[in-house]
Amino acid sequence: MNRRKKIKQLLKAHAKKASAKLAPSGKDKYISKADRLKLAAESSQDESSSCES
Repeated sequence: MNRRKKIKQLLKAHAKKASAKLAPSGKDKYISKADRLKLAAESSQDESSSCES
């Protein structure tokens, strides 16, 4: 590869990475199994306390 093509390829790759970083992510943030169980337990406690009121 000649020098100009290599530099152009590198600049294009850097621009692609930068734009991908700025783009909003399509996936939700990962929540571990332990955290999901903890959240479920808290929500069930909230529901039971609101039913008692």
